[in-house]
Amino acid sequence: MIFSIPARRLLLVALAVSALSTAQAQKKQLTTGQMLKNEPNKVVTPLPVITGWADDTHYLKSLGRRGGGGGGQVSVDVVSGTETPYTPPEKDMSVSVRDKDIYLKKADGTETRLTKTADEEQNPTLSPDNSKVAYTFAGNLYILDVASGKVSQITTDGTDVIYNGYASWVYYEEILGRASRYKAFWWSPDSKTLAWMHFDDTKVPMFPLYNSAGQHGFTELTRYPEPGDPNPKVKLAFYNLPGNKVTWADFNENDDTYLGTPYWSPDGTSLWMQWMNRDQNNIKIYAVNPSTGGKKELYDEKQKTWVEWFKDIKFLQNNQGFIVTTDKSGWEHIYWYGMDGKLKSQITNGNFTVTGMQYVDEKNKLVYFTARKENSARVDFYKIGFNSKGLTRLTAGEYNHTISLSPNGMYFTDTYSNVATPAKTAIYDNKGKLVKDVADSKGAEYDQYQLATTQLVRVKTTDGFDLPMTVMLPLNFDPAKKYPVVISIYGGPNAGTVMDTWRFSGMSQWWAKEGIIQVAMDHRASGHFGKVGQNYIYKDLGKWEMADYSAMVKYLEAKYSVDPAKVMITGGSYGGYISAYALTYGADVFTHGIANFGVMDWSLYDTHYTERFMGTPQNNPEGYKRSSVLTYTKNLKGVLRIVHGTMDDNVHMQNSIQFTSKLQDEGKHFEFMLYSGQRHGFRDPEKAAHQTMENNAFIYKYLLEKPVPAELAAK
Repeated sequence: MIFSIPARRLLLVALAVSALSTAQAQKKQLTTGQMLKNEPNKVVTPLPVITGWADDTHYLKSLGRRGGGGGGQVSVDVVSGTETPYTPPEKDMSVSVRDKDIYLKKADGTETRLTKTADEEQNPTLSPDNSKVAYTFAGNLYILDVASGKVSQITTDGTDVIYNGYASWVYYEEILGRASRYKAFWWSPDSKTLAWMHFDDTKVPMFPLYNSAGQHGFTELTRYPEPGDPNPKVKLAFYNLPGNKVTWADFNENDDTYLGTPYWSPDGTSLWMQWMNRDQNNIKIYAVNPSTGGKKELYDEKQKTWVEWFKDIKFLQNNQGFIVTTDKSGWEHIYWYGMDGKLKSQITNGNFTVTGMQYVDEKNKLVYFTARKENSARVDFYKIGFNSKGLTRLTAGEYNHTISLSPNGMYFTDTYSNVATPAKTAIYDNKGKLVKDVADSKGAEYDQYQLATTQLVRVKTTDGFDLPMTVMLPLNFDPAKKYPVVISIYGGPNAGTVMDTWRFSGMSQWWAKEGIIQVAMDHRASGHFGKVGQNYIYKDLGKWEMADYSAMVKYLEAKYSVDPAKVMITGGSYGGYISAYALTYGADVFTHGIANFGVMDWSLYDTHYTERFMGTPQNNPEGYKRSSVLTYTKNLKGVLRIVHGTMDDNVHMQNSIQFTSKLQDEGKHFEFMLYSGQRHGFRDPEKAAHQTMENNAFIYKYLLEKPVPAELAAK
């Protein structure tokens, strides 16, 4: 990648930055306590936390601290602003697990213990009519009758490798999602049928996780399929309660395929099941009859690279069809299909990404949705007709918008900002007309303080991508000086982190005071350029990410006086992979790195995630070799710290162990930090504090080349 910056443009930029720095230097500075200890300031003030809507004309505001909790809620009238105490309506009943057993709570607050077992029941779920509770236990599925307390065991084949209604690990992590909490059963709308997935992990390889605690330690065993390994066998079943009958759906568990999250049709006559082939380039939706198990294909999509699971299926009333989003055109867009699966309308189109459907107004045949259309680093709010006409932008200005729409789409709250403008919250009607300003996070003394300047810039590649990057400059930035840079990345496909939004962090202000340029950057496959950009990395992870990141670093060196001898990159998980890859494959550009719990060789990660982008090691051996950090250990010449938790059950410590072993064989110097008993990302506050302390020490030693201040020397 090459680029050019006219000398005159560089001079103008330098003069502008110099003038800004001079003006900034005349202002007050934040105190150490305000930057490091979250002591009060009047620079910024927290915005109210809007938690949802009580009805179409009253939004809900939390009375607790930001992030929720502690203070209840008030209902706020969108026009008058009148606040009244709000108590969420009690459900008729709710169930939860406490002390390993299931408890039923009624609207009057009374509780009843429903089970009494030695081991913990999992995912108790009330039927829609509140008469039954389904749950799993020891690999089997149970239904409890609330009125009588009678428990019916629906399955009997559960073992340590057979699970009914409880997901195998790779399904939990990659398909059903972590929010499922391993739950893999679904009540029908009429409460008469329970559908569930049956998993067989017999042939899935066992991966041991060793914990060193105590005198002898212990081993935790996990069924974890790596690329090319056998996946769990999966099939779908239905239990009809009135008939006391189990029916198996017409899916062959011996086929090397995946089943995705299903959705009951509104009338409960069929379960719409997502199906995907092992290569993940073909997705189908089948309507499955719960009485017979027969299936009918309704939707079939193929792509040259990979397809994604549907996150939602919005059914229209009176059998008018369903609405979904898919990126099959190269960009994520909204489509309307009939109940027979025939396309009625592509509702949105163009070179932009729809990020979510907020509301479907069936009466007026309108879809309200969010999209990254005006600028890929900003989200805006729109409405459009089912016939793809009348596209209207409902948010305004050059801001990133976070909206919350009222239940029937009459009003929405909008919290908006950009990198240079603190966030504000306002209320608008569904035509985009301002109803009321709610709050401004700019504090009373905002203009009196010297704050670091953040810029959103674009770096053009020779093949036409305008790569986005945010750059936070040091205080009193001097273009004549050379500055170290810290690049924080994630880097995964369709998982960009660069957005044109306001962020205020005391720690970031501290690093700006210390003279660090702080950067976030996204590559072509990060989501800014739709599936079109993502397709570049198919079967070739690492290559394009590093090409784009390297081009952006060269841009930083030319425009922002970044010291080429002090280019640090850091991230976790996929960001750990990219950081290690940058210090090996990209060693001519990146000089320092901290790689946190990263995948070092893609043959060591799970099947579903890895094969989506890379295929299998059997059908793409050269791609796996090119993408592996282990292939480039000889190139390491900078300073790399490798960090991992010993009980990481997602990205196994095996990755870092194999990497460090190879570096040792190459005679390379590196740093290695293990965190005992920690999973993927460090949840133990003591371990997390230690990691922060060590990261600070790394920056002071190698980038700032001075002792760590006392304020940061201890955790």
